[in-house]
Amino acid sequence: MVSMAQAFLSQRVVLPEGARPAAVLESEGKIRGVCAISEIPPGYEIHDFQNYAILPGLVDSHVHINEPGRTEWEGFETATRAAAAGGYTTLIDMPLNCLPETTTVEALEQKRAAATGKCYVDWAAWGGVAGQNRDHILPLAAAGVKGYKCFLIYPGIEGFRMVDQQELEAALPYVAQSDLPLLVHAELAGSIDAATTKLKGADWSKYETYLRSRPDEAELEAIQLLLKLCRTYHFHLHIVHLSTAIALGVLRDARDEGLNVTVETCPHYLHFVAEEIPDGSTLHKCAPPIRSRQNREALWQGIREGIIDLIATDHSPCPPEMKRQQEGRFDTAWGGVASLSVALPVIWTQMRKRSFKLEGLVRLMAQKPAELAQLARRKGKIAEGYDADLVVFDVEADVQITRDNLHTRHLISPYIGEQLQGKVIATYVRGKAVFENTKFSKELLGIEI
Repeated sequence: MVSMAQAFLSQRVVLPEGARPAAVLESEGKIRGVCAISEIPPGYEIHDFQNYAILPGLVDSHVHINEPGRTEWEGFETATRAAAAGGYTTLIDMPLNCLPETTTVEALEQKRAAATGKCYVDWAAWGGVAGQNRDHILPLAAAGVKGYKCFLIYPGIEGFRMVDQQELEAALPYVAQSDLPLLVHAELAGSIDAATTKLKGADWSKYETYLRSRPDEAELEAIQLLLKLCRTYHFHLHIVHLSTAIALGVLRDARDEGLNVTVETCPHYLHFVAEEIPDGSTLHKCAPPIRSRQNREALWQGIREGIIDLIATDHSPCPPEMKRQQEGRFDTAWGGVASLSVALPVIWTQMRKRSFKLEGLVRLMAQKPAELAQLARRKGKIAEGYDADLVVFDVEADVQITRDNLHTRHLISPYIGEQLQGKVIATYVRGKAVFENTKFSKELLGIEI
């Protein structure tokens, strides 16, 4: 049975060239064109969203889904459900926290099997560069991963090995040959070990203690090393979850030099500030840490100047007991913030305060993540030939985040209680509603792409 062609109407359709009144024409899951509302051809089923904005489906290029192996943390069904509620239509899954880690083609196939029939939205996989798995790098590329993730420091979990400089340099020729990006957790242990040594006997229930244990210098030194390697091996370097603004200068210089380097930051670094995190609030723990108010404003300036290319959630959920909320100790709690369902209003709230437009939001949360994940011809824009992935967004709605907004496996988040602006009214994947007026589709439409 062939579905009827559809026209999605709004006074504010966010297109690559800007926002304007328009109709998005869809058939068979693809965008067939964009036209004036008065020029809709006959035979289209009309969906008129009036003053609600229509955005392209968001793309999150940094998500820990954790399945197979740790589905009790999160899994494909719950992660993609939260994504649909949050306006995300494509997730790129990180290669760690699942078992087995996605460092071989065999592990990738196990992940594909685990995802089958469980996804509300589309997904793809990053592979891993871990330890001495360089012989698996090109086979993973041939099998369809979108790039690779590595750690220069212990990742906080057994199984996914960090790489030292020697192991990284052994892998980089293969990464360069694959023509895929290398996504790096950029912290070096030296500065962190030195800082932690000075904190002997400190009170680990205080956020200030944790913040001092992960100094800015650990990120800056790692980024400087990576830029040096980028000059030598000529690969696409992507810095994940940049938290420190003191690295923006060297990253700007690297871009001016012509190095192939891109940068992301995350909603929690752009929303929270260290000065307001209560002692014992381990829900705010992440690595690198949330830093000062001044640092947050400098990150926003880095976005304005184009030094930071995109915003990704680093959605990193865990069972509630791993956050050690009763103990309130930042040294023993799991580090990670789950934010798939709330990242859009979080960022829009902060953008409105700084006079950014919806076009900027779309560039940061849809277009640029799609480009990073090799999906630029299919995802991240409202344009002819692209998947009809759309988000209907009430830009004026006032929302208080509660457990009911989360939709993840475990309803814990530092965002609970936050007053935000913006509400997802509906999310469409290839022209079909997967989330609409707080209800989810009974049909799971997501596929690997």
